[in-house]
Amino acid sequence: MKETDRATKGDDTRWLSTLLWGLCIVAGCTMLSIGMSGFRSESAHLISATGSASTDFESDLIVWRGMFSAQDKTSKAAYAKIKSDAERIKDYLLSNGISEDEIVFNAVSVSRSTSDIFDKDGNYVRSVEDGYRLQQTVEIASGDIDVVETVSRDITSLLAEGIELESTAPEYYYTDLDDLKIQLIEQATANSRERISAMADGSGSKIGKLCNSNLGVFQITAINSGTGSYSCDGAFDTSSRYKTASITVKLEYKLK
Repeated sequence: MKETDRATKGDDTRWLSTLLWGLCIVAGCTMLSIGMSGFRSESAHLISATGSASTDFESDLIVWRGMFSAQDKTSKAAYAKIKSDAERIKDYLLSNGISEDEIVFNAVSVSRSTSDIFDKDGNYVRSVEDGYRLQQTVEIASGDIDVVETVSRDITSLLAEGIELESTAPEYYYTDLDDLKIQLIEQATANSRERISAMADGSGSKIGKLCNSNLGVFQITAINSGTGSYSCDGAFDTSSRYKTASITVKLEYKLK
């Protein structure tokens, strides 16, 4: 075969190969374009809205804790004192309307107490053990919130009797929280559906099948505290007797 014939045949092969590659690229782009067009068309026929629901409620359970301590040179003497203080605290609680089954005294913790020694110039020298320090906590959980609130404020009067008692701020809870959550989810879902219906009616469309739903985090905040108290993980206020619970639900529907 002549050299010119080989060259011509090679050129024809390269041209055919180039043509085939071009056709493949065009076909691929066409299919991608059709796919993206279908995606855009599908997305263009979706409608979504976020609904919300909230309610104010009053806590029905209060928890209060107090801590008291005793110190003496021997553990026996310190224990006798803290036991006496516990009995006095219990009597005080019972006399102020707290039921015995609402009172819990936790285990006593024991530690060695120390004193610092300084030289005549006021420089620290060392610490020496000089006795024992015992601590105990008392806890009240009650549905009678008014009574426990009064006791938590006034129990420090025991200090006058030599009882070293530290009172913490009460914590407030709601025992039917699960039922409250379900009610709010139902209300938020209905609110989201109403918003979508209003938008669809306004645009002359009809709602089709639900294709996606998303539940927001549950927020419990002090009443009238506003959204500034919200947390990305969900707020859970225990410092306020009166609270607000809220939740959001996002729905996404297809349009007919």
